[in-house]
Amino acid sequence: MTSPHTPSPGLTVRGFTPPLKLSDFKLIAFDMDSTLINIECVDEIADAVGRQAEVAAITEAAMRGEITDYKDSLRRRVALLRGVTVADMERVLAERLQLNPGAQTLVQACKAAGLKVLLVSGGFTFFAHHVRDRLGIDFVRANVLELESGAHCGQLTGRMVDQPWGDICDGAEKRRTLLEVASLLGIEPRQCIAMGDGANDLPMMGVAGLSVAYHAKPAVREQAMVSIEQGGLDRLLEVLR
Repeated sequence: MTSPHTPSPGLTVRGFTPPLKLSDFKLIAFDMDSTLINIECVDEIADAVGRQAEVAAITEAAMRGEITDYKDSLRRRVALLRGVTVADMERVLAERLQLNPGAQTLVQACKAAGLKVLLVSGGFTFFAHHVRDRLGIDFVRANVLELESGAHCGQLTGRMVDQPWGDICDGAEKRRTLLEVASLLGIEPRQCIAMGDGANDLPMMGVAGLSVAYHAKPAVREQAMVSIEQGGLDRLLEVLR
């Protein structure tokens, strides 16, 4: 790879000379928490039951790559959410979740150039489906939080629901999903863009034709072809025409 260079402050590019043609790509895959949106949903849900510090410590260690088994780290965090209500999650959605700057602009530009949009998240469908509907996203893969039945219905059990594709959307599943959607669309991985901020985004970023880090952890910034360190998601459009 060529050495990195910075076209303008807060935007680092390596491995290619910009601009690339946006319409040469056919799929863009986004991580959700701290990439498309401003929060880590699991941390914010935990705050509703006074367990934010415990959950955030596990989240940070996983994002830094110190807990290498993402599934284990997520199960440990979700277990701490037992008893959280749907109303608590709706409050997080209404009061705390915001799209990151430039999200709408970037997604609209991609769709206008003919790209399909994939949201692939280690977070939860409760939030991912809301983001999908706001942005007009084509495909979503995320984890499903299990709800109690009977007298405690509307409360989380502290577990996740297995889905037809597997149990938990981790880094390996993100990579597999990107490749699966590319295959479904009849395109090559090199025609895909993958964008994320944490260690579990590296597997999908590694197979995409263009990998983008957004306000990311150091290990992710160092491996991405484009690293946005200042400004919004739409800064990607500075290297794509």
